[in-house]
Amino acid sequence: MKRLTKALAAMAIAAGLSGMAQAATQGVSDDEVVIGSVNDLSGVFAAIGVPAVNGAQMRFDEINAQGGVHGRKIRFVVEDNGYQIPRAMQGYNKLLNRDKVFAMLLSMGTPMNLAGFKLLDPKGIPNVSPLSAAREMLKEPMHNKFTGFSSYWDQVQIGVEYLAKEKQATNICTMYLPTDFGEEIANSAKDVTARLGLTFAGETTHKPDELDFVGSLTKLKAEGCQVIVMALGVRQAITVVGTAKKLGWNDVTFMNTSAGFLSVVAAVPGGVTEGLYASSGWVDMKARADQPEVAKFINDYKAKYDQDPGGFALLGYAAADTLVRALQAAGPELTQDSFIAGIESLDYYDPLSDMQVSYGPDDHQGVNDVVISIVENGQWKVLDRR
Repeated sequence: MKRLTKALAAMAIAAGLSGMAQAATQGVSDDEVVIGSVNDLSGVFAAIGVPAVNGAQMRFDEINAQGGVHGRKIRFVVEDNGYQIPRAMQGYNKLLNRDKVFAMLLSMGTPMNLAGFKLLDPKGIPNVSPLSAAREMLKEPMHNKFTGFSSYWDQVQIGVEYLAKEKQATNICTMYLPTDFGEEIANSAKDVTARLGLTFAGETTHKPDELDFVGSLTKLKAEGCQVIVMALGVRQAITVVGTAKKLGWNDVTFMNTSAGFLSVVAAVPGGVTEGLYASSGWVDMKARADQPEVAKFINDYKAKYDQDPGGFALLGYAAADTLVRALQAAGPELTQDSFIAGIESLDYYDPLSDMQVSYGPDDHQGVNDVVISIVENGQWKVLDRR
């Protein structure tokens, strides 16, 4: 009888401790887990943020219709930062302190994520697949940070190296927003230029709302720029390429990173962006629309939102799928530690992005590949993959 009493007491204590651990896990209840995002739904990168959020919500709706993960439905709460740090901080404060989110997903902007880390890191809140490829997305403490694809730094390194060889280019230049996002791209361009023994010929910096680039392009043309690496807003990059063509500057090559790798950029009417390059972290899906998984995603997205999905809708869906897989791997007793262990165990092929996704205790970057593409006949065509 004493042994039975002790056993029952031990079981009761274990159950109590488990319940206390569960109760102490922010954003987790028996039937729900709350995921947050501070995204750009109205600013210069809304063309990225809105479809990414839509794609993620579609994946969450799918898993919720199946009963959720281990009996928990996923509630996705999104705050608009307008690509402004003060608004981003308001969003982080609300999500952390009022909504009590368990993790963050797809938060937009390098500067905004860096500011948010000051609130997330002390609480150990996981930050998954931010809409930024800056290397600083994995800054210490790294244990709660997980990125989705290759960094801006690596994309520029490989992209410039590719174009220098293909175009016989020796003069490299940059046009960028003077933020953490733009400066990483500009610094990588300078670094690879020096590494290859080329000439860094010039640069211009721009405000997020700037749309007149005649003066800047005239300056860069006079400096002999042959390849220009851009770190600008979506509309800005389109305007730059179109303005150069209007000025008759046709022997220059422009390159975006993943921040400008959008289907709408390739499909601008009149062939404005024809010949634009991108060095990104995934393969555009338009040319793969006949593949079963891609076709299903396109049809499901169009049925749900009455519009065609672009690359960032795909990216949002894929990021949400990563989070769902991590929740499944974490098991029913969901804590920050079990979730982190779950995502660190993932290794799978994603047919939508055409990428192998793999994480580990010492590897919090899901995808390492860099894809070089060019706009040809209104869509992105893959040229190289490394």
